[in-house]
Amino acid sequence: MPPGKKKPRTYDPAKIRAAVTAQFGHVADAVRELTPEQLARPSGLGDWSVADLAAHIAWIADSLAGGLARPPAVVAEITAVEWPFATASLAGKISEAAREAVSGAPLPELFDRAAARLAEALAANPRGSRVLSLWVGDMTLADFMVTRTVELVVHTDDLNRAAGLDIPVERQALAACTRLLADALALKAPGGAVEVRIPPFAVVQCVEGPRHTRGTPPNVVETDPLTWMRLATGRTAWAEALAAARVSASGERADLAALLPLMS
Repeated sequence: MPPGKKKPRTYDPAKIRAAVTAQFGHVADAVRELTPEQLARPSGLGDWSVADLAAHIAWIADSLAGGLARPPAVVAEITAVEWPFATASLAGKISEAAREAVSGAPLPELFDRAAARLAEALAANPRGSRVLSLWVGDMTLADFMVTRTVELVVHTDDLNRAAGLDIPVERQALAACTRLLADALALKAPGGAVEVRIPPFAVVQCVEGPRHTRGTPPNVVETDPLTWMRLATGRTAWAEALAAARVSASGERADLAALLPLMS
């Protein structure tokens, strides 16, 4: 490894699988109880209704199973931490594919089918080294599972806010989501001038400039995991989070507005 290059973060594949499966289950349970009025509400994501958003979440699990059903790729092209930057150009394609794949069936049926397919596919592929052939770029199953924590945690929050729900979030899923998006920030703006703290899950250094070595860093950003996830995905603007005291930023280099969101 070249001097100064940070070793990539590792995740426990078994814990990530369990978190993804459990989080999908939490969403499925909540969706089954949604009323027609809740399903018709705007999701806050373009022209999607809550029903569209819920169907998209079912597709997330179903498409993972579909990816495992395809022949494997040979070599991984991207890693989990690079994934956030590869998604923007595919947003329309993914949305259209999701609409086509899940149209015409009641939501509970979609979730039951997706959960069964996902469980069967993961049981048949216990090793995370398998390389999936994906639109976003070929990726190991282990890395792709980490990105699923981001999708599920973000969209769980979207559902909670749009439909007035309180779907629980698995701690392991929230931790992985937080860490992946923090590492993506460090990849986007490499350096050591700013320390970003998202307790209790992540601390990263980023932004070019004098590197902090000891004592209190001169440039510090601190926020909670939920606010960080919303900032990183464009659900909350930097200025809005500062004004609401959901993020603190001290030091002349601690303004991250120009670096966010990382994905949307």
